[in-house]
Amino acid sequence: MVLQSFPFQLMDWSSISKEEHAGITGIAYWQVFLMNDIRIRMVEYSAGYLADHWCNKGHIIYCIAGEMETELQDGRKYMLTSGMTYQVGDNNEAHRTSTKDGCRLFIVD
Repeated sequence: MVLQSFPFQLMDWSSISKEEHAGITGIAYWQVFLMNDIRIRMVEYSAGYLADHWCNKGHIIYCIAGEMETELQDGRKYMLTSGMTYQVGDNNEAHRTSTKDGCRLFIVD
């Protein structure tokens, strides 16, 4: 990742509106900040959320609260709990997310 030149900034996430993204079940709420080619997000998944697609985008994901399961398209499954991260590069293992009780994430992609 190349962090192109930009000035020092503080982010007050409460000032960024939430976008709703429906899953097969449940809803994801995204707060998005774009900085050059980098997307920085706070994401909250409702209880019972299941993503409606397989994702090929690379991410660095930090779980702030709750837990989520990430399923890879080859069938492997991983549980991400509060305090954990996962990393995957662009066009590597396709993945999708689900959560039983909901979770809150910080994502850079």
